Amino acid sequence: MTDRQLPGVGDEVEYQPGCRAIVTDVSHGVPILRAAARSEWPADNPDQLVVTRTRQERIEAEA
Repeated sequence: MTDRQLPGVGDEVEYQPGCRAIVTDVSHGVPILRAAARSEWPADNPDQLVVTRTRQERIEAEA
């Protein structure tokens, strides 16, 4: 068992140090990411993604 949480749709992730994106979809096990001023793209290293806020945490923060 690992402490690392797998990202789900709506989660905010860090895909490289200091760079964050939102998971918009998961295709064949690969998260699809979107960041400001950038088109969607498949995560280059899905195993390296770090969940910074879950979808639920983002919703609660915006309420």
